[in-house]
Amino acid sequence: MPQRTYPKDASKIHSASDLEDVVVDKRAHWRANNAKARRRQRRYKKKVVTHLVNELYINEEFDQ
Repeated sequence: MPQRTYPKDASKIHSASDLEDVVVDKRAHWRANNAKARRRQRRYKKKVVTHLVNELYINEEFDQ
């Protein structure tokens, strides 16, 4: 079973195509239907992207 996606996994993303590889729903096969699985994937992706943006914003503040 794959590992759950955590916001700290945002550090593994170097390009937009890496997002698909990093975000994994370990319970995708247990979801009631495909729509719910896709919805959960979107939520995981949003959580990781939000964390990545916040991390970049914080790093940019320290650089100035």
